[in-house]
Amino acid sequence: MELNDYEKEIFCTVAGTTNGDDFEVPAGAYNFRVNGKSVGRNSTKNIDVKPKTDKSGLDITIKPGTKNEQVHIPVAISATGIKEAVYNDFHIGDNSEVTIIAGCGIYNCGPTDSVHDGIHRFYIGKNAKIKYIEKHYGFGPGRGGKILNPITEVHLKENSEAILELEQIKGVDSTIRKTTADLDKNTKLIVKERLFTHGRQTAESVYEVVLNGKNSTTDIASRSIAQDLSKQTFKATIIGNNKCRGHSECDAILMDEAEVHAIPALDAKTKDAELIHEAAIGKIASDQIKKLMTLGLTKKQAESKIINGFLR
Repeated sequence: MELNDYEKEIFCTVAGTTNGDDFEVPAGAYNFRVNGKSVGRNSTKNIDVKPKTDKSGLDITIKPGTKNEQVHIPVAISATGIKEAVYNDFHIGDNSEVTIIAGCGIYNCGPTDSVHDGIHRFYIGKNAKIKYIEKHYGFGPGRGGKILNPITEVHLKENSEAILELEQIKGVDSTIRKTTADLDKNTKLIVKERLFTHGRQTAESVYEVVLNGKNSTTDIASRSIAQDLSKQTFKATIIGNNKCRGHSECDAILMDEAEVHAIPALDAKTKDAELIHEAAIGKIASDQIKKLMTLGLTKKQAESKIINGFLR
């Protein structure tokens, strides 16, 4: 693949495709997208990666019984003014176990906003397990915004499981993340969100999980840091239509003049639905900073260390 330094940095950051400090094409199935076009694509014996014929995006089909394989589908935008919507559908075969690594980074050096809207739909077969890793990153000296709006749909069939690891590293000016899921019996959805905002950035996370099947469970956990004048909103709705267990949690640290809003919603349609929400919003404890400063760190270094530990 012919990539400039900014594109290599994006892929190394959001997809972990590194060889030392440089970009390396991963083994297995992948599609790398740069400025609206695929710059590299590969299918394997068990994983088929095909471009859609009716719109921008991919159809990824994973054969039943596939184990211990990965799919990389990261996106890089390195030009100002690009606005795109990409539709990726994942068809996960029964009894398979795979890791899907996505993510998007934007380098904007110009005056016009660059926008990537990624719409990912997961159709997860019986007894299948997936881990989905999505990281977002923005940088560049331009006045144009770095805007990312992911939409994720998860459909879980009987005895299946999905783990979503969603992380916004830094530099994203505006994001609206929408995640919906419907769960069949004996299924599990785990969401681990990590979010960092600064400057005047805004971030909104919206989750709606419907527990349809008996013994279905979900656990949605968000940890976030809001600095400067940034604003965050966390909305989590869990609907229990059967004997089920649902838990959502928002844990946020406020700094400077930032704002964080947590809006939980629990909707139990039956007495056998067990639904819980927890929220904690506060500042970094002064005694933590003082303790680290006694070890020789500056106040800024101490705050940075606490933040990095909190977002792990």
